[in-house]
Amino acid sequence: MKKELLQKLQDLLLAEKDRLTKELDQFSHRNPKAVNTDYNSDFPNFGDSEDENAAEVAQFTDNLSLEDELEKALRDVEGSLKRIKNGTYGLCSYCKQTIDEKRLIARPTSSSCIQCKKTLTQEV
Repeated sequence: MKKELLQKLQDLLLAEKDRLTKELDQFSHRNPKAVNTDYNSDFPNFGDSEDENAAEVAQFTDNLSLEDELEKALRDVEGSLKRIKNGTYGLCSYCKQTIDEKRLIARPTSSSCIQCKKTLTQEV
């Protein structure tokens, strides 16, 4: 892979990591006992009335789902940055072949080639 493309993808990944972290920080905090991307949603406090308590539970439930999705995305980004650092970025995790550059441009966190991804999702 060309150095320029690798740098462009790394920059995209770093920007995405920053965006995900900022979004998670809006409603959760990093788990101090965890080493990496584990966050804990903060329980909102709207007040003491029954309606406000119901709204708190609803918001907390929504935040848990969002937290889970954002943590997964953050893990993918950090995994890609780690692969760049150790020189394995752009290689399929399964068949060890080069991942098409167009796929990496479209989805920089890709860790598998299209053929292996289709096999894994049983599209073949």
